[in-house]
Amino acid sequence: MRRIRGEEDMAILQRDLDAVTNWSEKNNMKLHEEKFELMRHNGQKKDNEELELLNNLPFMAEFNSYKTSAGMLEPVAVLRDLGIRVSLDFRWSIHIRRLAECGRRRAAWVFSVFGTRQTIAMLTLYKSLVRSLLEYCCPLWNPVKIGDIQALERVQLSFTARIEDFAGMNWQRLQHPKITSLQRRREWYIILHMWKLRQKQVSDDLNIRFSDDGRLGFTAKVPSLTKKATDAHQTIFDESFAVMGPKLWNTLPAVLNREEDFSKFKVRLSRYLSSFLDEPPVKGYVRRNTNSILDWTKDGGWSQTKAMAQLEV
Repeated sequence: MRRIRGEEDMAILQRDLDAVTNWSEKNNMKLHEEKFELMRHNGQKKDNEELELLNNLPFMAEFNSYKTSAGMLEPVAVLRDLGIRVSLDFRWSIHIRRLAECGRRRAAWVFSVFGTRQTIAMLTLYKSLVRSLLEYCCPLWNPVKIGDIQALERVQLSFTARIEDFAGMNWQRLQHPKITSLQRRREWYIILHMWKLRQKQVSDDLNIRFSDDGRLGFTAKVPSLTKKATDAHQTIFDESFAVMGPKLWNTLPAVLNREEDFSKFKVRLSRYLSSFLDEPPVKGYVRRNTNSILDWTKDGGWSQTKAMAQLEV
């Protein structure tokens, strides 16, 4: 990765782009250059707004852009890669709102096609057709903003409200053994991925370090950002998997984080997380905290005795 600081860096990037396209043509692997997209990020929001203003000036697009055989690469504010929408400010709100919209449409299709409202059938349809859509690649974009969490939880609430056995129920439906909040499930997925990182079963691109701290078991080092970073960058960094993953992992007791078998770890982790209250933030309901495991361990919505008892089952 190299920062573009001036015309010389732009020329180098253009040469690299030309080299890749030429190589692909010589090896009969022609790329879809019309699908190439350009996204610029210039630090703070104010800088990005000034950059967008400059790009709209006459001749600036040609001077400050890159070319392919398909034409000029125009800067975009949002791009889609492997189903994930990345925005210029490195936030996930646009992607999450789009997911919630797709989830509502999918749920509407299910209710229009299937006449039954029986619990087993509807839960099966929800998990396979709706929830799977809302959880795609969720460790990457796991939201922290309350509004984003609420947007996703509303999809599950509206769907389960129409299931036969849950009619008229609010958060009591989360006491069903097969239903938990989407927020809790995302943290479950993050911890599972952390286990795979510790066991070196997946690539550790973030260079997350684990150490054996005796009675605490295996703990993960929470990385820190440079002191020169802006507040906006610090917030984005704190919400990323690189920080949230180690923090969530470090809430696990030693008897759990030392588990070597993945199947057993999944089962024991589910039992452990069931010892926490599950009250996701939803508009219209008073909440005690953000419902993250990180908050419940601080706010008393968790019993260590109950948690350990769950692990011993």
